[in-house]
Amino acid sequence: MHACGPGRGAGRRWRDRAAWPHRVARGMGRVVMIVDLGKLRGRLAGRGAGALPGFLRPHGAPARDRAEGRAQGGQGQIPFLVCEDIIRSARYRSGVRELADRLERPPDDVDRRARTYLREMVAGRNRLVLDVWERFGAYVSRAYRTDLARARVDEVRRLGRGHTLVFLPSHRSYLDPLVLRPALLRHGFPPNHVLSGINLSFWPLGPLMRRSGYVFIRRSLAGDEIYKWVLRQYLGHLLRDRANLEWYVEGGRTRTGKLRPPRYGLLTYLAEAFHDSGVDDAYIVPVSIVYDRLYEVGEMEEEARGSAKKPENLSVAVRYIKAQGRRRGQVHLAFGEPLSVAAELGGDWATLPPARRRRAIQRLGIEVMHRIDSVTPVTAMGLVTLCLLGLGGRALTVTEIRATLAPLLGYVRDRRLPSVVAPRLQDVGGVERVLDVLIADGVITCYAKGTDPVYQVAENQELVAAFYRNNIIHFLVNRAVTELVLQAAAEGHYPDPVTDGWQEALRLRALLEFEFFFDDKRTFRHRIQSELALMDEQWTEVLRSPHAAEELLERIRPHLAHRVLASYLEAYLLVAERLAAHPSHEPVEERAFLTDCLDTGRQLLMQQRITSSESLSLELFTTGLRLARHRGVLDPGGEQVTDRRIAFARELETLVGRLRRSRALALRDIGVTASPPSAGSGQP
Repeated sequence: MHACGPGRGAGRRWRDRAAWPHRVARGMGRVVMIVDLGKLRGRLAGRGAGALPGFLRPHGAPARDRAEGRAQGGQGQIPFLVCEDIIRSARYRSGVRELADRLERPPDDVDRRARTYLREMVAGRNRLVLDVWERFGAYVSRAYRTDLARARVDEVRRLGRGHTLVFLPSHRSYLDPLVLRPALLRHGFPPNHVLSGINLSFWPLGPLMRRSGYVFIRRSLAGDEIYKWVLRQYLGHLLRDRANLEWYVEGGRTRTGKLRPPRYGLLTYLAEAFHDSGVDDAYIVPVSIVYDRLYEVGEMEEEARGSAKKPENLSVAVRYIKAQGRRRGQVHLAFGEPLSVAAELGGDWATLPPARRRRAIQRLGIEVMHRIDSVTPVTAMGLVTLCLLGLGGRALTVTEIRATLAPLLGYVRDRRLPSVVAPRLQDVGGVERVLDVLIADGVITCYAKGTDPVYQVAENQELVAAFYRNNIIHFLVNRAVTELVLQAAAEGHYPDPVTDGWQEALRLRALLEFEFFFDDKRTFRHRIQSELALMDEQWTEVLRSPHAAEELLERIRPHLAHRVLASYLEAYLLVAERLAAHPSHEPVEERAFLTDCLDTGRQLLMQQRITSSESLSLELFTTGLRLARHRGVLDPGGEQVTDRRIAFARELETLVGRLRRSRALALRDIGVTASPPSAGSGQP
């Protein structure tokens, strides 16, 4: 076994290695240890299970630890020693016996499998390989300049001096770990142990990644209690060693541009390992990662249309690396407010009933997503694509785009949202530069042969444009809900507009809760009231009459409901209509049903009954099915199921009609002559 390759002048000693149980040579500024394990085991026979690691550690580990320091992310650098540390501990031995009793399997069999899993899982941290990997990562991510928001950097670094930091970033690209770790290193953080899917362990990148701190984990752990137990043991070891961790809590890259629901498995294993480890605390650091432009958006759009995901392999990696040779702007990183694991879970978490433990983990996961969203910046690409989407394919001039942007920029300023927009959209030149970038990427087109150049989203590129818009959409959902509440009030259906308006807001929240991360009801109420106050400080009086609500709806700027919610509600409506047409006594086969939604959606788009191909997405249809199941209209039944499905479709049809009214008002705002539908007409 050699810790590093032999240095200059070490060739003779390497050739004579059989005559020596171990040698230490110096070459290239590094300590080189050459070991004949067979002879060494013979020398140490009879000294007990811990003799071999006990011999190696004094010769190698202190030198390494002095060079890198405990502050550099823990002492466990050599996989062999990490495995030996875990295996020879009393915690491991007693755990194997308990697991064997519970599974009714021989302890030797459990031990053998546990050791196999541990060797597969444990990552190394070789300084030379780390250097090589960081250089490789810099080359692969060369398309971007990294912008790390300085807020909270000092606070997080201070927390990391005495505790493990668990970085949980949003996941938008394969590049995420390659841009996050160098940014952390530049600001004085040690290298993270990155928990990654074992699908990325293919040669030759896999071995490099493993030796630079990547922990490869199987994608599915269902039913393998030994693997789960080993993972908890390894996480506990890393926590005790104060090694910083990193994984992507969404479980995969976003296909829509907004956050996906969190995956709770690793959070649960972290909580269990934390309570077993004996450490006093660890801190979760939510991290927002946003790219100005992204190469793989087109591939994600194809998957959303039904194409199969391409498996990760060397040829795909080479093609991906080549594509990064083109400059694509900046990648924006920001830390959310850290969460104390001890405070979030409480000291009695491990003793709670399983259902309450699951709810606690779910609350933790949702809170992480809220804190990621809160620091995700508003980008120029997000605002410009927001202006061009939701218009039913209509093209806009630069003047009309700027007229739409002006109240949007005011809204961002009034709400004090995190932003990297200024000064890019403050003048005509800045807007045109963003449009030129979108044209170069094929996202939008420009027609310049008439009196004025006009811009619109290119054919079949609505999902790509929506990806950039969705980077900022979480800031606008409450505003869109508020506009729909105003429309319902203007229709005069409320005996008490204030009380009933709040119930309408809750109904919309329940309808969209599978798509967006809403605050708890008390905070959500405060958010809606804040949106109304931005529209009119006397909003409580305004809502007392339908006429006043209509007037407020007419004069507010900007109108956003159609730009934010149209694709989601149109997709849900299509799901509801196809369910209503499905025989109520037959079960719904999900894959065939989703294909039917895509096929029917294309027809409705050609008939202009759906306003944008953005609504034709497997992601949105899948969420629509989850909503239908929650509403109790998915499973087969009798005529009552059919009636509920029809009522569900009518509810969504009413909301889609209100979005069309919002679109007409938005076009009127920028000077386009169009008579908006009357309140409650539901007609475009």
